[in-house]
Amino acid sequence: MALEITEANYDEVVTKTEKLVVIDFWAEWCGPCRLIAPFISELAKEYEGKAVIGKCDVDDNPDIATKYSIRNIPTILFVKNNEVVDKLVGAVQKAKIAEVIEKNL
Repeated sequence: MALEITEANYDEVVTKTEKLVVIDFWAEWCGPCRLIAPFISELAKEYEGKAVIGKCDVDDNPDIATKYSIRNIPTILFVKNNEVVDKLVGAVQKAKIAEVIEKNL
């Protein structure tokens, strides 16, 4: 299962790690977000120990969404050394997400 990224644990999870952090910005009411949710969970298991893969609910954590100027969901950000190194917007296939993870590990 993907890690829940919140305003309370953001610094610990995102800024204080040297691993690639994959953040899926989503909301409960978003159909495309629910469509990719299983992919995110599967990738979290597959990349355990190699990357941090988490989900950030934009309704519950507006400050994080604002920090990254999230305007559309789902948006998946790939953060390394505290910098966004890649981004995917919309409902994308699991293989595409994995490809971007591999490219940035």
